[in-house]
Amino acid sequence: MSHSFTPPIFTTQRPLRVAVIGSGPSGVYAAEALIKQTQIPAEIDVFDRLPTPYGLVRYGVAPDHLTIKSVTKGFEKTFSDPRVRFLGNVEFGKDLTHADLKAHYDAIMYTVGASGDRRLGIPGEDLSGSMSATEFVAWYNGHPDAAAREMVLSATGVAVVGVGNVALDVSRILLKTVTELQSSDIAPHALDTLEKSPVQDVWILGRRGAAQAKFTTKELREFGELSDADPVVRPEEVAVDEAAEAAITDNVVKKNLEVIRDFAGRTPEGKPRRLHLRFLVSPVEILGDENGNVSGLKIERNTLDDSGNAVGTGETEILPVQMVLRSVGYRGVALPGVPFDEKRGVIPNAEGRVDGRTGEYTSGWIKRGPSGVIGTNRKDATDTVAHLIADAGAGELPAAANASRAEIDALLQERGVDVYTFADWQALDTHEQAQGQAQGRPRAKVVHKHEMLGHRRK
Repeated sequence: MSHSFTPPIFTTQRPLRVAVIGSGPSGVYAAEALIKQTQIPAEIDVFDRLPTPYGLVRYGVAPDHLTIKSVTKGFEKTFSDPRVRFLGNVEFGKDLTHADLKAHYDAIMYTVGASGDRRLGIPGEDLSGSMSATEFVAWYNGHPDAAAREMVLSATGVAVVGVGNVALDVSRILLKTVTELQSSDIAPHALDTLEKSPVQDVWILGRRGAAQAKFTTKELREFGELSDADPVVRPEEVAVDEAAEAAITDNVVKKNLEVIRDFAGRTPEGKPRRLHLRFLVSPVEILGDENGNVSGLKIERNTLDDSGNAVGTGETEILPVQMVLRSVGYRGVALPGVPFDEKRGVIPNAEGRVDGRTGEYTSGWIKRGPSGVIGTNRKDATDTVAHLIADAGAGELPAAANASRAEIDALLQERGVDVYTFADWQALDTHEQAQGQAQGRPRAKVVHKHEMLGHRRK
């Protein structure tokens, strides 16, 4: 005898309840897509372990690239909709478990990005002064996890391994003067430390050629306009043979090569700092002194084989650096009780539907890997939400037993979780901007969690 399953019909009285884990761009775009669709009434709770929303827009985007952060105007609109709530300072897996979410929501969407980083896998990687660019970015952007870190900037030479925009960001921050950084929203502690920084030389290292670098041209060009730093490029490392050049169809690559060749043809002006763009070199060992600090980086010259892969020549040199920042890719981190593909560093999914899980979805970098720009996540979230709504409409989402705001709020209160609301964040936001204004800056970030929690809507 077969049992008929009556699918829940979501109404304005009993809307589809969705939990979104992570309030970065992917999470906010998911909430936006859910309230923009008109098929099924929905209510969304967006959770974040930090009190502050916006993820990488606040903690990853370069502090001197403020125009990129203007996307938050749209994010504010989403969070101001009565159907969407921000519940900050709530950690998934600790304050709320997977079972809790299943009991209180009809669907769950994981949009936690990729907070881990890839390693170089070479000797000396754990010496003091060797770290991921991600950690360095978190420190100067005032991420609460990194703000308390004692960053000793005693290096005169820094190597940045990798040829993406993050490598450009950290190099630019190290080479800019305090006057140039004054107009950014860099964290106050970082501004103080960088003011005393003795850095003179920064090397950006790419194992393949200039044509394979993943920079965007605008970011690259900025190095030709810094007040205290000269760009230095070896012409022989950026030579591209005619056949290979003719085969380049990507306009960004063509423009990048123009900028890099312009740098190679310049005579340094004798500025106190230098940016060395090096290509066809791979780090093979980080050297250390007797105290366990970085004292140099051994690199090997490469050539490109017929398939465009870097092949070592055995010829090495040592760069005089006391700090090494690796910027060779982000990586997703597993969530408690959620499937994880260890090899790819993502939640295994089919077009955003989590493998083997009904009513569970994913979007953003934890869905597809770390690729694309902020806007890429909008389409990605919209695609996943379309599947979620289709599943809800087809009656494939069993209704959660305790699906109401009052019940989830009571559970969090009972557990003593100090929930930070969007109105609380707005109070902190206003405070940061006022503090910044007093210093002639766009914002002075509050970087410690306990201090953030002290600023609330009155």
